[in-house]
Amino acid sequence: MHIITRKQLNIFADKHPDTISSLIRWYKKMKKSNFATFVDLRKVFPHADQVGELTVFNIGGNKVRLISAIHYNRQKVFIRDILTHEEYNKNKWI
Repeated sequence: MHIITRKQLNIFADKHPDTISSLIRWYKKMKKSNFATFVDLRKVFPHADQVGELTVFNIGGNKVRLISAIHYNRQKVFIRDILTHEEYNKNKWI
């Protein structure tokens, strides 16, 4: 999968250094995978959720929510936002 853009991961990790290893792990798994459907994605990321047209990843044991738009036909992942669990619960990203 092609991830657009890694820069958002770096910015979030700079603000929250305790999430670096979890974000790197997510990035590496996504980068080396080719998912055809959300069902395929759930085999690798069982805690991912579909929220409307977006996919929300639970990263770092419930510390981080990565919100993305995935285009399976083009093998592209667009990172819309990365939030702490607390920020995510405020529903300002919807």
